[in-house]
Amino acid sequence: MKVRTTRFGEVEIDPTRLLVFPHGLLGFARFRTFALLQPDDRGVFYWLQSVEDPELAFVVTDPTAWIPGYSVPIRATDLAGLGLERPEDATIFAIVNRRDGAITANLQGPIVLNADSRTGIQLVLSDRTWSTRHELVRLPGTAAAKTA
Repeated sequence: MKVRTTRFGEVEIDPTRLLVFPHGLLGFARFRTFALLQPDDRGVFYWLQSVEDPELAFVVTDPTAWIPGYSVPIRATDLAGLGLERPEDATIFAIVNRRDGAITANLQGPIVLNADSRTGIQLVLSDRTWSTRHELVRLPGTAAAKTA
């Protein structure tokens, strides 16, 4: 199927790469179907592109590639809703942003997927161990902001 995007033009998407979020993502509840685009085979970043709106896309990454030990406490009701038996069976992504000279990840609002059924949800963790702007990497040529 062909999907229009503002970043990549029109792209051909294998229907098996489509992900359905029955409740949408936080702040974007009406958009439910996304494609996971992989810009290249070596990268650790992906695009979660809405198939309903060419302008709506998020950069995502596997947070465990950056933070060993990062885990998401998934409630039994959420596991059941996704058709998963164990939290270890879930695929986890974090939305990535560029902020103040760094690449940050929203570790408090992880995206949880059942890769087999291609369904997902975005959780909001009540545990404040992780932030919405967890710094993954500082970009070259930028210094960390200093606070008084």
